Amino acid sequence: SVGSEPVEGPVSITINVVDVNNHAPSFNQTDYISIVKERTPAGVPFARVFATDLDDPESPNAHLSYTLVSQIPNRDNTLFFQINSNTGEISTTAEGERLLKARESVIHSRGGDFSDSLKKRFDDYCTPTEDIPYELNPFYSCVQRAESRRLNPLEDPDFTLIVRVEDMGGESVNALNGNARVKIVVQENLWVNPGPINLREQLKGIYPMPIGKVQSNDPSAFYRLVQKERELTFPFNVTEDGDILLTEELDREDKAMYILVVFAEDSYGNQVDPPLEVQVVVDDVNDNAPICEEELSVFEVQENEPTGSPVGHLMVHDADDDNTPNALLSYSLVSQTPSSVFTIDGISGRIQAKQMLQRRDATEYHLTVRVNDPGFSTECKVLIKVIDINNELPIFEMNDYGSHNLSEDTALGHTLLTVKATDADDPGTGSSRIEFHITAGNEDGVFAMETDDNGEGRLVVAKPLNYETASSYKLQIDARNPEPLVSGLEYSAESSAVVSVTISDVDEAPVFDMDILDVTVPEDTKEGATLLKIDAKDPEGKEILFKMEGDTKGWLEIDPATGEIKIKNKAVLDRETVEALHFTVVAFEKANPELSSEREVSVRLLDVNDNVPKLTENQAFICVKKPQPIVLTALDADADPFGAPFTFSLAQGKKSPNWDLSAVDGTSAKLTLKKSPSEDKTFLIPINIKDNAGMGITQKFEVRVCNCTELGYCFTEPGVHAGVLGMPTTIGILAGTVGFIALVLIIAFHRIKKDNQKKAVLGETDAIL
Repeated sequence: SVGSEPVEGPVSITINVVDVNNHAPSFNQTDYISIVKERTPAGVPFARVFATDLDDPESPNAHLSYTLVSQIPNRDNTLFFQINSNTGEISTTAEGERLLKARESVIHSRGGDFSDSLKKRFDDYCTPTEDIPYELNPFYSCVQRAESRRLNPLEDPDFTLIVRVEDMGGESVNALNGNARVKIVVQENLWVNPGPINLREQLKGIYPMPIGKVQSNDPSAFYRLVQKERELTFPFNVTEDGDILLTEELDREDKAMYILVVFAEDSYGNQVDPPLEVQVVVDDVNDNAPICEEELSVFEVQENEPTGSPVGHLMVHDADDDNTPNALLSYSLVSQTPSSVFTIDGISGRIQAKQMLQRRDATEYHLTVRVNDPGFSTECKVLIKVIDINNELPIFEMNDYGSHNLSEDTALGHTLLTVKATDADDPGTGSSRIEFHITAGNEDGVFAMETDDNGEGRLVVAKPLNYETASSYKLQIDARNPEPLVSGLEYSAESSAVVSVTISDVDEAPVFDMDILDVTVPEDTKEGATLLKIDAKDPEGKEILFKMEGDTKGWLEIDPATGEIKIKNKAVLDRETVEALHFTVVAFEKANPELSSEREVSVRLLDVNDNVPKLTENQAFICVKKPQPIVLTALDADADPFGAPFTFSLAQGKKSPNWDLSAVDGTSAKLTLKKSPSEDKTFLIPINIKDNAGMGITQKFEVRVCNCTELGYCFTEPGVHAGVLGMPTTIGILAGTVGFIALVLIIAFHRIKKDNQKKAVLGETDAIL
């Protein structure tokens, strides 16, 4: 009833079940073991704990927070470790990065025997007073026990951390909690970069020549060396013991530095240490003579220039290292003809006139300059021309080139007009050569002048025109000589010209604000969420719209008016299907859709832990007489760190009397039969597989234990079937089968008589039979 009035008919009642905090969070394991290297940077995770809570994940009851309760030992109250309260990742503190130190231990190389390495180390440090066997020497036994503990960190960790996880974000006194221990071993970081390695070029010796050494933290590691740059020659190699070898002489002038990338890998090719980039610097030796950049260096100097006037710098190159004395050059004059009127700076190669020059004395001078480095000498030839004084101005053929019009979509490099000027000084000299420069009206550098040697210059478009920015220009062009004018003479209006340029507006396509549009989002981003907003505008200010092309998955949509790209309703992003979405966004004028621009857009999907590892096979068999372990392999579509390595365990959580399960590698485990059954039997074994983040499910694996043939296949001996039929039953079934076949034949015969298409009917009869 509603109030006091009865209600007839069905009534809908909604009951909301509210979660209460009745489950404590629990770690996926109670004891963790981890290794941290010396000098691990502070804040970089090297281990992680993981906990779950069965309460409602959308409520605070399942909001977990991790804390570090204690560190054992903790001398001087200095914490070496810290934990991320949200992720459970464990890293070193600044003090840990600085102070953590591994205990000294015996290191043995790949393939070596621990016992032999220990005995050698013992002999190096201890001098026995009498010949006592190692096994009877109490000091050796003590060292042996200590080193054995180092090989099993669980027995003797350097640090033990007590970590706690609390629900309700750890902010309530009523929060429930769980605890775990993390045992940490500080390991010496043997994987140290030996670079930079300095080598002299043209080094004489026996090759291959050892130049450095690397040592992995894994004694069984295999080393591999590659070059970072793609060079045709790579004269380096690495041995199985980590010795880096140089295979031939180096030439610094060919290559001054090499970057070697050294990998340490296990037998499966997996990296056991991060790659090292080793620099090899080739030191210079003086093996190159100076080289004159020109076979004949030509300079010009005006007559009547004052004493000491600069003529020019002699350009000489030495291929040796500029930062060494090997490329330190000295200059000296060997000869001058017809007379000695020039000097040269011994350090810079700067040539100067010792006196005022006159063309009537000589129009050309020939010099020989010797250039030395500490070990070599070269002679360079120099020609100095004495040219007429620059006492004539360049004069334009006209000083106003009028008005010109350009549309704003004019191509770059387009020539607007050609200007001309003349100079009455001696032809072919710097005094008569004319250069053109825009000196006014071109503040944004839209135009440029191109000059030739015939007194002509071309005004060209150097940058894109934009009517909306500037609709007109008034340019001033000056004609100038590379040689200075004689004293008292200055350029006049005759050496300048003007030109006016107007820009015509063109209806242009929309312009995007960014050339590269790239965004990264988690794959569990919910439907309707905005991924990014495309910004574009029309140069003329017209209304524009957006559309999207090339979304092959159909997961996204774009707002035509705003350019916002969102996830469609009911669309689910999945990185395991595609790691990135690539499509095109088109911006176009509403009034003229043909006028459009395009941009490529990439949406990259970040992985989340939304897949569990699954067995690739769910059944197998074992032969009783020759039982072999079964290798179970699992796959997880997620990427690191939500994929491998996996944790395999029997679901009941305790040892089984019949089966043993042990890890093979990060994705496989070995299932071994410990006790054979007395008869053929099929087992359904629950296997629990968790990924690197502790997420997983229990899966059934069917194993048939049976007798096998010589070829290794299961078989069942005659007479052992549980449901064997007797003789009367067998005869009855046989008679019934024969009668059915006879009936089919009679029906087929009558059909053949009624149908002339004998082949088709016979075909049907065959099908029936």
